[in-house]
Amino acid sequence: MTSPAKFKKDKEIIAEYDTQVKEIRTQLTEQMKCLDQQCELRVQLLQDLQDFFRKKAEIEMDYSRNLEKLAERFLAKTRSTKDQQFKKDQNVLSPVNCWNLLLNQVKRESRDHTTLSDIYLNNIIPRFVQVSEDSGRLFKKSKEVGQQLQDDLMKVLNELYSVMKTYHMYNADSISAQSKLKEAEKQEEKQIGKSVKQEDRQTPRSPDSSSNVRIEEKHVRRSSVKKIEKMKEKRQAKYTENKLKAIKARNEYLLALEATNASVFKYYIHDLSDLIDQCCDLGYHASLNRALRTFLSAELNLEQSKHEGLDAIENAVENLDATSDKQRLMEMYNNVFCPPMKFEFQPHMGDMASQLCAQQPVQSELVQRCQQLQSRLSTLKIENEEVKKTMEATLQTIQDIVTVEDFDVSDCFQYSNSMESVKSTVSETFMSKPSIAKRRANQQETEQFYFTKMKEYLEGRNLITKLQAKHDLLQKTLGESQRTDCSLARRSSTVRKQDSSQAIPLVVESCIRFISRHGLQHEGIFRVSGSQVEVNDIKNAFERGEDPLAGDQNDHDMDSIAGVLKLYFRGLEHPLFPKDIFHDLMACVTMDNLQERALHIRKVLLVLPKTTLIIMRYLFAFLNHLSQFSEENMMDPYNLAICFGPSLMSVPEGHDQVSCQAHVNELIKTIIIQHENIFPNPRELEGPVYSRGGSTEDYCDSPHGETTSAEDSTQDVTTEHHTSDDESEPIEAIAKFDYVGRTARELSFKKGASLLLYQRASDDWWEGRHNGIDGLIPHQYIVVQDTLVS
Repeated sequence: MTSPAKFKKDKEIIAEYDTQVKEIRTQLTEQMKCLDQQCELRVQLLQDLQDFFRKKAEIEMDYSRNLEKLAERFLAKTRSTKDQQFKKDQNVLSPVNCWNLLLNQVKRESRDHTTLSDIYLNNIIPRFVQVSEDSGRLFKKSKEVGQQLQDDLMKVLNELYSVMKTYHMYNADSISAQSKLKEAEKQEEKQIGKSVKQEDRQTPRSPDSSSNVRIEEKHVRRSSVKKIEKMKEKRQAKYTENKLKAIKARNEYLLALEATNASVFKYYIHDLSDLIDQCCDLGYHASLNRALRTFLSAELNLEQSKHEGLDAIENAVENLDATSDKQRLMEMYNNVFCPPMKFEFQPHMGDMASQLCAQQPVQSELVQRCQQLQSRLSTLKIENEEVKKTMEATLQTIQDIVTVEDFDVSDCFQYSNSMESVKSTVSETFMSKPSIAKRRANQQETEQFYFTKMKEYLEGRNLITKLQAKHDLLQKTLGESQRTDCSLARRSSTVRKQDSSQAIPLVVESCIRFISRHGLQHEGIFRVSGSQVEVNDIKNAFERGEDPLAGDQNDHDMDSIAGVLKLYFRGLEHPLFPKDIFHDLMACVTMDNLQERALHIRKVLLVLPKTTLIIMRYLFAFLNHLSQFSEENMMDPYNLAICFGPSLMSVPEGHDQVSCQAHVNELIKTIIIQHENIFPNPRELEGPVYSRGGSTEDYCDSPHGETTSAEDSTQDVTTEHHTSDDESEPIEAIAKFDYVGRTARELSFKKGASLLLYQRASDDWWEGRHNGIDGLIPHQYIVVQDTLVS
């Protein structure tokens, strides 16, 4: 290879190296720029997060203030109510309870959103500020470390360049020395060959006279060879020296090349990764994670708080009960809804006769009038019964309309990528205008028909009440109904005065005895409201010292009797459970173990007076007995506790009525279940004890006289029929109308059917037989063949 070619090759190698070094230098510069941009993006992201949460905090605070204003607006109306007692009484009604919980939920959400705003401003935003400051500071230090690494890398590249240049220089010197050496060797060979040829040519022809000349020429030739040999040795030494330097330089170059490649690899593969992970990103993601998890914790707790409030509202909505609210309303305002005193006969001018005159000549007129009333009442009752059936069917239609389950709007929250699908989903919901208009038109039309029938029914019932009163008085006066007279005589004989020293109040014992005999399987006992008129009549009778439930008659409304019992305990001046043991009893409810809870309740109750414990023992033994028929009457211990809790134990003022009432109900439920473990037995506490037959077992003298067994009070119809057969013959009757029995005891028959009547069960019913089956027959639906019985 010629020297110019080598020189050109060397230039190409240097140029290629320079190009590679420039590319690396460019990469290093771009790396710093990339990290700078990453830092700027990170700072911008953190700044955006701060601005976002700052704005969100303002929105949350505005929302909280608006919620607070909304709640205060309606709470102020409640506070401004002049009659605070009226407001307090209204709070026990289920719709008002829902309203109060709704307002409390709004206030709760207001407080929660204020807390959320405070967390954003004073917790999350400072976290982002700290992360931003830390990231900037760490990046600055990371950049210094990165710059140092790049400087070290460039230093290694420069060292490689210097070593390579040295290697090239020494290798060039070695090649040059080698060329010169080869040239000297060629000259030496040429000179030696030339000398040999001259000697061979001159030896045979040389004369003696020319020997001196030849010697001189030979000396000159030897001198030239020696010079060439010296030059060769010198060049050999130079070549050896340069060759050694070139080898050493190449070794250094190869070592430096390996070290440089290793340094470059380490920088790109390890140093850059470590620089980003352990310097630039040091703590950034972990700090950001903590800040965002603070946000998640706040939001999730907000949702949990909201769900707790919504659960309370949902529970209140589930407990919306018109019947219970009506009962509570009448119990709260008993003086308002209690019937007034009966009008007494006001004599005129000394006329003191306060009875109908049934003597001649008006007796026949009264008899005819009584018969006319009897006939008219039969017709009116049948007509009014038909109106009632139509009214009840219409009422059921209205209830079906207003109770339709169209409140699920979950489809409205099933968002998709297309907004059109969302709009179409919303438009097809219950709130679409055509659906509302059609429903309201149907509902209003049905309501109009219902109120028309309701008015007709009430007017008919009022007329029947007036005519029935006149008929009964005429019948009583004329003596046309022997059974009525006997019944009145028997009932008057059972009137008893209340003994002030008795352990169990008459109203309590009588109501419990009646329910135990006739109402253990009555569905909804104590939960379904009875007739307020009958409740007041029975209550007033007890207040006069009478016992309107004495005997075996079962012509009273069971729900009304249950209402009297609840009303008695609710109206006590001092509740059965005194307020001074309220907190002790509430502490017992928190115990999980039922036996342990019963033991602590017993300890608390034993401080009460003996008479109070006797009444409690009697009442809760009855409630336990009643709960054993829960499959029929739907009243398990918890349902009974809900009914009796407010009547037996009032929540003191200043306590949360909703939460405390739930604890009261749990307490009453526990006492019903564990009454035998809570109250002293008869040997420990002498006094009346409730028995399963509905009577009172006396462990001292009974204050209420004789008791009747359950068997005596539940004789079946067949036995009564046999008794009546011994006394009189059955009476034949013909059905005037079709009748479908509403209970198992009521007989069904067609118009014109032949019926056998044994005896009158009441003014409206007969005991009789049809098609070989005994049961009750409605008096208004038949014509009695024997005119002597009417």
